[in-house]
Amino acid sequence: MGWWGSMGGPKQKGITQYGLSHFRQRPFAGALHGYIFNGYARIVSQAPYFVLPLGFAYGVYTWANQKAAWLQTKEGHAHGGEH
Repeated sequence: MGWWGSMGGPKQKGITQYGLSHFRQRPFAGALHGYIFNGYARIVSQAPYFVLPLGFAYGVYTWANQKAAWLQTKEGHAHGGEH
């Protein structure tokens, strides 16, 4: 075995490597433009899957808080048959 990956075998032929300079790459080219249009459409299409459950959970949360507050009043105690 040779030095640093040099296997000592015959030279390889027919292998072509292509590369792009780091200065030519634009990883965020069009990212904001793509999000404004595609991201909005994606959020709108997924809205029923998170808006409806969150709305239901918020409704249950507010109902339970109001019910608990009412049960702590004199009227709530009388209605529940306690005290």
